[in-house]
Amino acid sequence: MRQFKVHSPYEPSGDQPEAIRKLAEGFKRGDKYQTLKGVTGSGKTFTMAKIIEEVQRPTLIISHNKTLSAQLYREFKTFFPENAVEYFVSYYDYYQPEAYVPARDLYIEKDAAINKEIDSLRLAATYALMERRDVIIVATVSCIYGLGMPDLYKEMRTHVSLGDELDAHKLAQKLIGVQYQRNDAVLERGNFRIKGDTIEVFPPYMETDQAYRIELDFDEVSRIRRFDVLNGTAIEELDELYLYPAKHFVVPEAMLQQATERINAELEMRLEELRSQGKMLEAERLKTRTTYDIEMMKEMGYCSGIENYSAPIANRKHGDPPATLLHYFPDDFLCLIDEAHVTVPQIGAMYEGDRSRKQNLIDFGFRLPSALDNRPLKADEFTAKMNQVIYVTATPRKEEIKQSTQIVEQLIRPTGLLDPIVEVRPSEGQMQDIYTEVTARIKKGERSLLLTLTKKMAEDLTDYLTELGIKCKYIHSEIDTFERVEILKSLRTGEIDVLIGINLLREGIDLPEVSFIALLDADKIGFLRSTTSLIQIIGRAARNAEGMVVMYADRMSDAMKEAIDETKRRRSIQEAYNKEHGITPKTIKKAVEDILVHEKENAEENAQVNLEVLKKSANLFVPAQRKKLLTALRKEMEDCAERLDYEQAAVIRDQILDIEKTYGK
Repeated sequence: MRQFKVHSPYEPSGDQPEAIRKLAEGFKRGDKYQTLKGVTGSGKTFTMAKIIEEVQRPTLIISHNKTLSAQLYREFKTFFPENAVEYFVSYYDYYQPEAYVPARDLYIEKDAAINKEIDSLRLAATYALMERRDVIIVATVSCIYGLGMPDLYKEMRTHVSLGDELDAHKLAQKLIGVQYQRNDAVLERGNFRIKGDTIEVFPPYMETDQAYRIELDFDEVSRIRRFDVLNGTAIEELDELYLYPAKHFVVPEAMLQQATERINAELEMRLEELRSQGKMLEAERLKTRTTYDIEMMKEMGYCSGIENYSAPIANRKHGDPPATLLHYFPDDFLCLIDEAHVTVPQIGAMYEGDRSRKQNLIDFGFRLPSALDNRPLKADEFTAKMNQVIYVTATPRKEEIKQSTQIVEQLIRPTGLLDPIVEVRPSEGQMQDIYTEVTARIKKGERSLLLTLTKKMAEDLTDYLTELGIKCKYIHSEIDTFERVEILKSLRTGEIDVLIGINLLREGIDLPEVSFIALLDADKIGFLRSTTSLIQIIGRAARNAEGMVVMYADRMSDAMKEAIDETKRRRSIQEAYNKEHGITPKTIKKAVEDILVHEKENAEENAQVNLEVLKKSANLFVPAQRKKLLTALRKEMEDCAERLDYEQAAVIRDQILDIEKTYGK
């Protein structure tokens, strides 16, 4: 197999070499769980890449949202240009799950807009796992949701080799059976065409616009080439190839026939049960819907919502876990869980939320009971499927610490920047003190963050400082999405000097210009003032060489003490390292404009790809289709805002306005 090889202009530095060595050794000796406890800005991603290079195993990297996953995907593509780095996230641009609200007798039909680009990337991920071992998959928690069975997926591939006897008509039937579509005019992803003795197939999992051309001499395969779809140029001569299914949910005809019999049997049992309970309406509704789905499966090999029948199709017993992306990995894989303190709880929470929605659908005759088996993995099922795991986080929870055989710290930043100084001051007279600190920072051209516990206090503090001549603004949940983007930009560029909010962690942007952070009501007990939150907030000021955090409180809470002690411990280690190596910490001044421009370009590029795919799926001159597209775009815009991806949200907003202006609302 190809070896994993990191391409990077720099070598591990600080405590990265020791972290890489210890974690790689732990993996090789078979440690089930380990933790990389790395401070913000210490180069954890580079350490992860070097660990993969050291252990040489297929790797799954799980992150808790699409934005972070996309960032990791880009970084690992750069680190491993010779290897297969793939991206596996939810392929819905817009998703309204099927649901029933009994209180209002309201049935909500499933409505979704699938991003074909992401669907192709998901197929590329499973294809890579089937064909090679030098694979890195960057995924969100969508990797624990049901997927087609890997054994069937592999079994239903088509092998073509030079010299084979091949009937073009039979090959066409095979391809249609695995969800390809024939289009002799235009060759697109998931399509094939036949021109005389030449068959061209464009698998949806191809990373670039490349397809396969199979040439026949009478009924014998005389030539196989990979070619560029755009210009028709041949790229590579092949001796053989495997054509994998165009979708993950594919089933052989014989197996589908058996599955429909099982579905029918379950339907009869459920109808009897509903009728015995006097639920005649529910029974009739279930019979009509399920019978229609069965007929569609028999005729087309597929039906809308076929995933709800995944258990009877796979002949899975009730309660057995579904096949997921994890089942495509070999047994010896490595799993890296990024931001584990957020990602691991998210994995555990998926099952219950999914079950409660489906139970209503079953109780009221919209779905068979086996629909419950189309679900994400439970926490224990996920754990059982893991081979070896490395948690990556700055603030591991007690659960991660308890599980891990070793906690490897990475405290030294390549920039030499230290964790900030933390002081505790009394809340009496805090406003005057904040004013003094803020004005001192303004004179030096630096910025400040002020964190309150309530919206009202954020607004009052903004009014107070504004009256004193300080340029400041506040951010909270009622602020318009796009205004948030402008506020963050204005802080970065110096149009304002102070930003006030409740939980500025969720803004998801590095602020190297910030040298002062004030926490009001720091001693209050709750999530916003927990040890983890306080450590994360303190880390905000670690981007600036002059970083300082002041906690205003009337007492020392346990969370405050733990956060302050941890910060002091880290800072002393960092100072000793800098002294030993003659390093002087310096703030990265160029980040002000460069990062903004880079973020804007990335946002526009990412949005443009998604928007083009969406727009191609709708005829904008048809009001109904235009309305559906605009709904999908607004949902994507809101999702971007929730993911803190404000730049991309702004781009989508402009697209919506442009469509409405050109074609009408």
